[in-house]
Amino acid sequence: MSGADISHHDYVGGLFRSHYDWLCSRLHRHLDSRAHAEDIAAATFCQLLNSPSLTPIRQPRALLTTIAQRQMYQLWRRRDLERAYLDALDNDEMSTVPSPEDLAHLLEALQAIDTLLDGLPAKVKATFLLSQFNGLTYPEIAAELGISQRSVSDYIARAFNRCLRLCLE
Repeated sequence: MSGADISHHDYVGGLFRSHYDWLCSRLHRHLDSRAHAEDIAAATFCQLLNSPSLTPIRQPRALLTTIAQRQMYQLWRRRDLERAYLDALDNDEMSTVPSPEDLAHLLEALQAIDTLLDGLPAKVKATFLLSQFNGLTYPEIAAELGISQRSVSDYIARAFNRCLRLCLE
Protein backbone atom coordinates (compact mmCIF):
# COMPACT_ATOMS: atom_id res chain seq x y z
CA MET A 1 0.00 0.00 0.00
CA SER A 2 1.53 3.32 -1.00
CA GLY A 3 1.67 6.49 1.08
CA ALA A 4 -1.02 8.00 -1.16
CA ASP A 5 -3.33 5.06 -0.37
CA ILE A 6 -2.80 5.50 3.35
CA SER A 7 -3.52 9.22 3.23
CA HIS A 8 -6.67 8.56 1.16
CA HIS A 9 -7.86 6.04 3.77
CA ASP A 10 -7.01 8.50 6.55
CA TYR A 11 -8.90 11.29 4.77
CA VAL A 12 -12.02 9.14 4.27
CA GLY A 13 -11.68 7.94 7.88
CA GLY A 14 -11.68 11.55 9.05
CA LEU A 15 -14.77 12.26 6.97
CA PHE A 16 -16.41 9.17 8.48
CA ARG A 17 -15.68 10.26 12.05
CA SER A 18 -16.87 13.80 11.36
CA HIS A 19 -20.01 13.14 9.34
CA TYR A 20 -21.29 9.55 9.84
CA ASP A 21 -23.72 10.35 12.66
CA TRP A 22 -25.00 13.42 10.84
CA LEU A 23 -25.55 11.41 7.63
CA CYS A 24 -27.37 8.61 9.50
CA SER A 25 -29.72 11.14 11.10
CA ARG A 26 -30.39 12.80 7.77
CA LEU A 27 -31.10 9.50 6.04
CA HIS A 28 -33.29 8.22 8.86
CA ARG A 29 -35.80 11.00 8.02
CA HIS A 30 -36.35 9.39 4.60
CA LEU A 31 -36.14 5.70 5.47
CA ASP A 32 -38.28 3.35 7.50
CA SER A 33 -35.58 2.28 9.94
CA ARG A 34 -32.38 3.42 11.55
CA ALA A 35 -30.69 0.22 10.36
CA HIS A 36 -31.41 1.05 6.69
CA ALA A 37 -30.05 4.57 7.26
CA GLU A 38 -26.87 3.12 8.77
CA ASP A 39 -26.49 0.65 5.88
CA ILE A 40 -26.77 3.42 3.30
CA ALA A 41 -24.41 5.69 5.23
CA ALA A 42 -21.85 2.87 5.41
CA ALA A 43 -22.26 2.16 1.68
CA THR A 44 -21.72 5.87 1.01
CA PHE A 45 -18.39 5.87 2.81
CA CYS A 46 -17.40 2.57 1.15
CA GLN A 47 -18.00 4.19 -2.22
CA LEU A 48 -15.79 7.12 -1.20
CA LEU A 49 -13.13 4.72 0.06
CA ASN A 50 -13.17 2.78 -3.23
CA SER A 51 -12.97 5.92 -5.35
CA PRO A 52 -9.66 7.21 -6.66
CA SER A 53 -7.76 9.42 -4.25
CA LEU A 54 -9.80 12.44 -3.37
CA THR A 55 -8.63 15.98 -3.31
CA PRO A 56 -9.84 17.82 -0.23
CA ILE A 57 -13.58 18.35 -0.51
CA ARG A 58 -14.83 21.87 0.11
CA GLN A 59 -18.36 20.77 1.03
CA PRO A 60 -18.19 17.18 2.24
CA ARG A 61 -21.80 17.09 3.44
CA ALA A 62 -23.06 18.03 -0.02
CA LEU A 63 -21.03 15.22 -1.61
CA LEU A 64 -22.06 12.71 1.05
CA THR A 65 -25.72 13.69 0.61
CA THR A 66 -25.52 13.21 -3.16
CA ILE A 67 -23.88 9.79 -2.90
CA ALA A 68 -26.30 8.69 -0.15
CA GLN A 69 -29.32 9.83 -2.19
CA ARG A 70 -28.15 7.70 -5.10
CA GLN A 71 -27.76 4.74 -2.74
CA MET A 72 -31.25 5.40 -1.36
CA TYR A 73 -32.75 5.59 -4.87
CA GLN A 74 -31.11 2.25 -5.71
CA LEU A 75 -32.65 0.73 -2.57
CA TRP A 76 -36.08 2.08 -3.49
CA ARG A 77 -35.76 0.86 -7.09
CA ARG A 78 -34.74 -2.59 -5.83
CA ARG A 79 -37.76 -2.65 -3.50
CA ASP A 80 -40.05 -1.58 -6.36
CA LEU A 81 -38.71 -4.42 -8.50
CA GLU A 82 -39.25 -6.91 -5.71
CA ARG A 83 -42.77 -5.62 -5.04
CA ALA A 84 -43.69 -5.73 -8.74
CA TYR A 85 -42.39 -9.27 -9.04
CA LEU A 86 -44.28 -10.42 -5.95
CA ASP A 87 -47.44 -8.70 -7.20
CA ALA A 88 -47.06 -10.47 -10.54
CA LEU A 89 -46.74 -13.78 -8.70
CA ASP A 90 -49.86 -13.02 -6.66
CA ASN A 91 -51.83 -12.18 -9.80
CA ASP A 92 -50.73 -15.28 -11.68
CA GLU A 93 -52.97 -18.02 -10.27
CA MET A 94 -51.51 -20.69 -12.57
CA SER A 95 -47.95 -20.32 -11.37
CA THR A 96 -46.46 -22.28 -8.54
CA VAL A 97 -44.93 -20.39 -5.67
CA PRO A 98 -41.13 -20.45 -5.99
CA SER A 99 -38.98 -21.50 -3.09
CA PRO A 100 -37.35 -18.70 -1.06
CA GLU A 101 -34.02 -19.60 -2.68
CA ASP A 102 -35.51 -19.42 -6.21
CA LEU A 103 -37.20 -16.15 -5.31
CA ALA A 104 -33.89 -14.72 -4.06
CA HIS A 105 -32.17 -15.77 -7.32
CA LEU A 106 -34.94 -14.24 -9.42
CA LEU A 107 -34.85 -10.96 -7.49
CA GLU A 108 -31.07 -10.89 -7.80
CA ALA A 109 -31.36 -11.43 -11.55
CA LEU A 110 -33.97 -8.66 -11.84
CA GLN A 111 -31.66 -6.31 -9.92
CA ALA A 112 -28.75 -7.21 -12.23
CA ILE A 113 -30.89 -6.54 -15.31
CA ASP A 114 -32.05 -3.23 -13.84
CA THR A 115 -28.44 -2.26 -13.18
CA LEU A 116 -27.42 -3.20 -16.74
CA LEU A 117 -30.23 -1.12 -18.22
CA ASP A 118 -29.71 1.83 -15.86
CA GLY A 119 -28.99 4.96 -17.85
CA LEU A 120 -30.88 3.93 -20.97
CA PRO A 121 -33.90 6.01 -22.01
CA ALA A 122 -37.26 4.77 -20.72
CA LYS A 123 -38.50 3.68 -24.16
CA VAL A 124 -35.36 1.62 -24.78
CA LYS A 125 -35.81 -0.13 -21.42
CA ALA A 126 -39.52 -0.68 -22.02
CA THR A 127 -38.87 -2.09 -25.49
CA PHE A 128 -36.26 -4.51 -24.17
CA LEU A 129 -38.43 -5.66 -21.26
CA LEU A 130 -41.54 -6.12 -23.42
CA SER A 131 -39.50 -8.24 -25.80
CA GLN A 132 -37.57 -10.33 -23.29
CA PHE A 133 -40.06 -10.75 -20.44
CA ASN A 134 -43.46 -10.36 -22.05
CA GLY A 135 -42.47 -12.15 -25.25
CA LEU A 136 -44.09 -9.52 -27.47
CA THR A 137 -43.20 -9.36 -31.15
CA TYR A 138 -41.73 -6.24 -32.71
CA PRO A 139 -45.09 -5.20 -34.24
CA GLU A 140 -46.81 -5.72 -30.87
CA ILE A 141 -44.16 -3.65 -29.08
CA ALA A 142 -44.41 -0.91 -31.71
CA ALA A 143 -48.20 -0.75 -31.23
CA GLU A 144 -47.89 -0.84 -27.43
CA LEU A 145 -45.35 2.00 -27.27
CA GLY A 146 -46.52 3.99 -30.29
CA ILE A 147 -43.20 3.74 -32.11
CA SER A 148 -42.10 2.30 -35.44
CA GLN A 149 -40.89 -1.28 -35.85
CA ARG A 150 -37.55 0.13 -36.95
CA SER A 151 -37.28 1.97 -33.62
CA VAL A 152 -38.12 -1.27 -31.81
CA SER A 153 -35.29 -3.00 -33.66
CA ASP A 154 -32.87 -0.15 -32.89
CA TYR A 155 -33.87 -0.03 -29.21
CA ILE A 156 -33.49 -3.79 -28.78
CA ALA A 157 -30.05 -3.68 -30.39
CA ARG A 158 -29.06 -0.74 -28.20
CA ALA A 159 -30.12 -2.53 -25.01
CA PHE A 160 -28.39 -5.77 -25.99
CA ASN A 161 -25.20 -3.89 -26.90
CA ARG A 162 -25.21 -2.14 -23.53
CA CYS A 163 -25.74 -5.43 -21.66
CA LEU A 164 -23.01 -7.15 -23.65
CA ARG A 165 -20.56 -4.26 -23.18
CA LEU A 166 -21.16 -4.09 -19.42
CA CYS A 167 -20.93 -7.87 -19.01
CA LEU A 168 -17.55 -7.94 -20.77
CA GLU A 169 -16.08 -5.18 -18.61
